[in-house]
Amino acid sequence: MPETASTTRAPDALLPSLAPLLHEWLPRQRWFAGKGRRVTGFTLDAATELLPLDGPGPGLLHLLVRVEQPGRPAGAPADCYQVLLGVRSQLPPRLAPALIGRIRQGPLAGRAVYEGLRDPRLAGLLYERLRTPGRTGPLRFHATTALPPAPAPRVLDAEQSNSSLVYGDSFILKIFRRVSPGANPDLELPLALAGAGCARVPAPVAWFESGASTLGVLQPYLRDSRDGWRLALDALADGRDFTTEARALGRATAEVHLALAKALPTRQLVPSETEQLAAAMDRRLHAAAQAVPALLPYVPGLRAVFAAANGGGVVQRIHGDLHLGQTLRGSDGAWAVIDFEGEPAKPLDERRSPQPTVRDVAGMLRSFDYAARTHRPWNAEWASRCRAAYCTGYAEEAGTDPRADPALLRAYETDKAVYEVVYEARHRPDWLPVPMSAIERLATP
Repeated sequence: MPETASTTRAPDALLPSLAPLLHEWLPRQRWFAGKGRRVTGFTLDAATELLPLDGPGPGLLHLLVRVEQPGRPAGAPADCYQVLLGVRSQLPPRLAPALIGRIRQGPLAGRAVYEGLRDPRLAGLLYERLRTPGRTGPLRFHATTALPPAPAPRVLDAEQSNSSLVYGDSFILKIFRRVSPGANPDLELPLALAGAGCARVPAPVAWFESGASTLGVLQPYLRDSRDGWRLALDALADGRDFTTEARALGRATAEVHLALAKALPTRQLVPSETEQLAAAMDRRLHAAAQAVPALLPYVPGLRAVFAAANGGGVVQRIHGDLHLGQTLRGSDGAWAVIDFEGEPAKPLDERRSPQPTVRDVAGMLRSFDYAARTHRPWNAEWASRCRAAYCTGYAEEAGTDPRADPALLRAYETDKAVYEVVYEARHRPDWLPVPMSAIERLATP
């Protein structure tokens, strides 16, 4: 059987042997969304051999596995995860850190199972499948251009909700771990932007999918770029002004919004819909205050912020999770915007819904505040100047100033700060004072 051949294994044969290993390994992964909840079972949507498991070399098993956990809403499907397992009789010492365990029973009894992305040979196979579009079992591979032979792959360790492989200095393959039916915005929006001629976003060159779910996207790797978060922190540490960069980033954001409005439908938001947005923000505030009692004294002031957001406006597709870490600045000074997936914890339909562009602006304003708060002493003036410069740059490109509707912008910034409070309380309690300082400011009339 050639290396690129595949079979689709019967889930009934594989699952009992894999379940004990998955039960221990999956909840420990950074991208596993169900942390803190008990795993009660698994079902396999698909199990595909990308490399034969019975051959002399390593096998590569692609899984779409659903994880049963208590506490999910009635009628909601179990979370589905994409897992790529390497299978070997003997694991080389260099791959020992990737070991998941040894299978004790079933058709693969005695084999070592490990994180396949950590094996350069298996990571290279994924790239080769993208070079040759077509079908492998239930998986479909697409490419927009001819790709060169695979450069040496390496795994990026910085991500949390997904996994990425970098091939040489040429391409980056993002692999979505938690998958849902429907086009992933991290493929859908960059393709639309490329079609609109927007050069601010790396255009996808290949991707793969199963059914209606996007599984991975290959894009050019911007090797000479640095992310905006690191650049901002360096400027703070050096005592440098960052307003020139912030203003240029505002223009880049506006370019992306204008291109999205050109490529995809927009519509007018009626006042009743604005009221619904404010009501949803109020519900999130109520839940957050129950989870983090430190919010309770500020609830009346924050509710007043949401109530003041009224009127119409235009909604369109946006980035959805914009902050300094989602931007890259090249050696030529040009900004690029990346990672259009949105907040992975939110349902895909919600992430794909049209929204006011000020939501993205508010996310970036909060990011400048976060950066300034990492500096000791807190450089509030630095954040204020960057926020103003960013909005000025946006207005220069878009022709409309996001500060023109201060009530709506303030509401989205408040909503973001409330989300940050819950996140920091759960994951980084030492950072809780950062969003709480914004809550105090925003709750004050």
